[in-house]
Amino acid sequence: MSARVLVIEDERAFAQVVILNLESEGFAVRHAETGPQGLDVVREWNPEIILLDVMLPRMDGFEVCKRIRQSGNITPVLFITAKGEEDDRIRGLELGGDDYLVKPFSIDELMARVRGMLRRQQWYQRSLDTSRTVRFGDNDVDFAAYSAQTGRGKISLTQKECQVLKLLVERAGQTVSRSTILDTVWGYDRFPSTRTVDNIIMRLRKHFEPDPGKPRYVLSVYGAGYKFDPGEVPS
Repeated sequence: MSARVLVIEDERAFAQVVILNLESEGFAVRHAETGPQGLDVVREWNPEIILLDVMLPRMDGFEVCKRIRQSGNITPVLFITAKGEEDDRIRGLELGGDDYLVKPFSIDELMARVRGMLRRQQWYQRSLDTSRTVRFGDNDVDFAAYSAQTGRGKISLTQKECQVLKLLVERAGQTVSRSTILDTVWGYDRFPSTRTVDNIIMRLRKHFEPDPGKPRYVLSVYGAGYKFDPGEVPS
C-alpha cells in the first residue's frame, strides 16, 4: 500500500508515533505542524489522505478543512482530536471531513479508519465506471467533476453531496436507511446523530428541487430513510 498520507499535527511525539506506524504499513507520509504549513503541503504534494488535528497553532483544523474544500480539493480528511463533543464531530463532518477519531485511540483503530477511507474512495471511483452522470428534471449532475447544471445555473458540489446522491441514484426507487448512508459514505453504521445525513439531504433538495419544501426527486420515507425518484428522465 503506497498511498500518500499527510499528517497535520503539532504534538511532535504523537505525530512521530503515527508516522512510524503509517510508514510500517507502506504509506508515504509527510508531516506539517501548523495549518498554513499543511495547506502548503496539500498544494505541493497532493496527498491521498489527510490526518488533521483540530487544535492547531495559527489556524485550527476546522478552518484548514474548510479552506481545503473551498479550493476544490476532495482529498479524504480524518480529524484526529481530543475534542469529542457531538457538536464538534458534526461540525467537522459538515465542513467536509470524512471521519473523526477522538484521542486517545489505538493505532489499530487509526489504521482501520485509514483503510476504510481508502475503501470508500475506491467504491466511489468504481461507481463512476458504471455511471458518471445522471439527469433528472432540469438537472444534469457530473459525479466525476463534482458539479451540476441545474435550472438555476451551474453549481459545484461537495464530495459528500455527490457520494450521497450517487448512492441514492444507484438504488433508485429503493428506500435507503440513514445507517446505510452513514456506513457507505462515512464508514459508520451507527452515529451519535443523524443530522449529518439529514443536512446533506437538505442541501441536495436546495440544489435540485424546484420546491425544496415539496421534493419530487429526493424523497423522505417516514421512519425508514430516503429514496431517489428520477421521475420522467429528460430526452
